[in-house]
Amino acid sequence: MEKDIDKENSLQKEIENLEAQMAQVDFWNDKLKAQNVLKELQVLKEKKEGVGKYDKGNAVVTIISGAGGEDAEDFARMLFSMYVKYANKKGWNIALIHENKNNSGGYRNISFEVEGKGAYGNLKNESGVHRLVRISPFDAKKLRHTSFALVEVLPKFSKLEEKDIAIPDSDLKIEFSRSSGPGGQNVNKRETAVRIVHLPTGLAVHSSEERSQERNREQALAILRAKIFKKASEEKKSVEESMKLKNTEIEWGNQIRSYVLHPYKMVKDHRTEAETSNVDAVLDGDLDIFIEAEKNL
Repeated sequence: MEKDIDKENSLQKEIENLEAQMAQVDFWNDKLKAQNVLKELQVLKEKKEGVGKYDKGNAVVTIISGAGGEDAEDFARMLFSMYVKYANKKGWNIALIHENKNNSGGYRNISFEVEGKGAYGNLKNESGVHRLVRISPFDAKKLRHTSFALVEVLPKFSKLEEKDIAIPDSDLKIEFSRSSGPGGQNVNKRETAVRIVHLPTGLAVHSSEERSQERNREQALAILRAKIFKKASEEKKSVEESMKLKNTEIEWGNQIRSYVLHPYKMVKDHRTEAETSNVDAVLDGDLDIFIEAEKNL
């Protein structure tokens, strides 16, 4: 708590220093320098408001399977189950947004909203690459496999907050398709599923669980706005600047947490060094050891 106060005080001092520079009569004599000061001030103000202002609200979570084939898709299923159980322990609700399942119950990707007070504040630091080491249930030789999945946690904006992030229609590529079930079979005869790509950054979002095309489009746009906001926050840039930059490809291997089931049992967070040998409890939704450790950094 004291660290948070110190950070906020430090940011406020930097903001006041820049505002004092702007008050000088010769501030606009050097236009390039003045513009840089304005940009820096905007970034600092956004950083001060930060994702902290959304901590009490809902979260949108996406899990994407990475390197590891069917094992990685099964790992995505395990992580989804883990977060559902964690949400249940907190008394929160889960609302499915989009899922792309394989034939064995794993997920190529899945997106869902976690509805409950403090959902985003608790889950936001789960964002990153997660690694699983275990004897593969899909390997006839019973060999040990390593697989990866990416977890992305975004704030759920209110309708009023969404208006602050305006995205030109010309920057969007919108595709409609039928909602699909396991193995890609179409479960909806109408094209209600929506995929939106933000062309300048390459950011892509899906929504397929709403009944109408329009509702899925609204849901996808809301998630896209949150993605752009998160990208801007991480890059310490303004939202407008961040929307102009190409998105970098996901690189597997920079894991934030490892789940080892063989040759020993251990879950370890590589940012905080928090760890436990009770893997079963973690996969059953006991995440407080890691979430609290991250908050105390």
